[in-house]
Amino acid sequence: MGLYREYPLLVVVRADLPDEKRVNDWVAQDRHIFAAYWSRHAEYNMILFIYQKDVLAYQLWRESLTEEHKIPPREARLPSYSLYVSNQLMIKYEPNAAIGLMEAELNRVGKLEINGVTLDRPHFQILKLLVTGGVFKLNENFLSRELRIHRKTVMKRVDQLLGEGWILKPICRFPDLLCPPNYVLAYSMAEIRKAKERVTLAFRNDPHVSMALRISIGGYNLLLVSAHPDISEHMEWEQSLSKRFPSSIGHVDVTYLSPRAKILIDQQKVSLGIIEEKISQARGRRIRKTAA
Repeated sequence: MGLYREYPLLVVVRADLPDEKRVNDWVAQDRHIFAAYWSRHAEYNMILFIYQKDVLAYQLWRESLTEEHKIPPREARLPSYSLYVSNQLMIKYEPNAAIGLMEAELNRVGKLEINGVTLDRPHFQILKLLVTGGVFKLNENFLSRELRIHRKTVMKRVDQLLGEGWILKPICRFPDLLCPPNYVLAYSMAEIRKAKERVTLAFRNDPHVSMALRISIGGYNLLLVSAHPDISEHMEWEQSLSKRFPSSIGHVDVTYLSPRAKILIDQQKVSLGIIEEKISQARGRRIRKTAA
C-alpha cells in the first residue's frame, strides 16, 4: 500500500499508438505504467493505467517520451486523452476479491475450468489459501543472511513496514493482478445519485470489485475495476445492482478489457522502480556528503 503514498496520482490514458516493438517495450519496462491493454475506443486503440507523484511529474514524464523516442512524435498520432484520479480517494483495493466468485461457481457446478485445466475442490482450497495469504511465513533467517544484518533487526524493520502500511503480509496474486485468468476486466465510471454510503458499502463487499475510487469526472463520481467470467455476466451483475438500488445508479461508462489484449507487465516493476530510485538518491546524497 506504500505504493499509493509514493504515487498518489492515477492517470488513465486513452492513446493512439502503433502495435510495434518500440511501444510494447516501453509499456513493459516503464516503471510508471501499472497496466495496459489494447482497447478500441473511438479513435484510440490503447488504455494505460499510470502512477505518478503529481500532475507536474506526469507532464514532464510525457514530454520525455517523445524526446527520448520511446513513442512516435505527436504529428504521427492523435493526441492522447488523460483522466486524473487521486489514489488517496481509494475506497477498495482487493486484487484477490474475485476468489469469492470462483468459490461461488465451484459450489454451483462442482468444478472450475481455467485455461483448459479443471480444478476440483481440493485444488481450489489450495488456491484460496495462496491468494488470501493463509500459508506464508516470512523467512527472517534468510533475509538476515542475505542482507548480513541481525535477525532481530530484520524483524523490527519488517514490523515497522507492516505497521506503517508500506507492505502487507505475503500472499500470491493472480497473473493479471486485478482478476483471475480468463476473466474479463471491466473499467467503469459510474454516477451514484443517492444512497452513496449504501452503494459504496455494497461495492466494498462485492467479490466482483477489486478496486474502487471516488472521482469527479463530468457527472461520474465513482471509478470501479471489476472482474467477470464474461460480458454477459457483467450485464446481469449491473442489472442486479439497478434492482437492488433503484434510482441510485445513473449513467455508467464501461470499457471491457480482455485478458488476451493485455500487454504483459511485471507486477513488481512499479514498486521496484520506487525502491531503485530511493537507493539511487541515497547513494547520491552519500557521495555528495563524502565529497564535501
